[in-house]
Amino acid sequence: MEQSNGELDSLVRKRIRALRVAQGWSLEDLAGRARLSQSTLSRIENGQRRLALDQLVILARALNTSLDQLVETDADDVVSNPSHDAAHGLMRWPIRADPGMTVVRQRVVSPPPDNPARMRAHPGREWLVVLSGTAVLLLGNRRFRVETNQAAEFPTMLPHALGAEGGPCEVLGIFDRDARRGHQTREDAGAAR
Repeated sequence: MEQSNGELDSLVRKRIRALRVAQGWSLEDLAGRARLSQSTLSRIENGQRRLALDQLVILARALNTSLDQLVETDADDVVSNPSHDAAHGLMRWPIRADPGMTVVRQRVVSPPPDNPARMRAHPGREWLVVLSGTAVLLLGNRRFRVETNQAAEFPTMLPHALGAEGGPCEVLGIFDRDARRGHQTREDAGAAR
């Protein structure tokens, strides 16, 4: 999607205002942080003053964002479809903002392993939320019960395993690049058995 200069201008002005409001800041608050007059900031937000690059840089810093994020326009591919891994019962979605991140939806039917040797450790971080049912997360020497709508986040260098309690559960996990590699290696080894 190509945007005209007028559309980009309008988008940046709306974004500045939205970021200011999201922080709970008044015009006076942001103007003070950006070392601009309140009237200048008001005219920038309302389109009555030209957007100058030097002011955008200052406003981006004051709003705790980058200039790139302030003027970003790419929103064409908002919706993505998963790839299916039927062999492992997984659906995967890549996260475009960080190509190393992956979202995985998995139906877990087996209880967690009884044998600690079946727990895996690898570099990375993992975050998961239980969509339905109850999951059991084994993490090092600890056992966590994670129920529907609860989440867990942990470094994957700790030996870990996930299982279901009292019936199947559905889990949505987000893996950083290293954690994804560790899980893919494990899945590939499981498929080779």
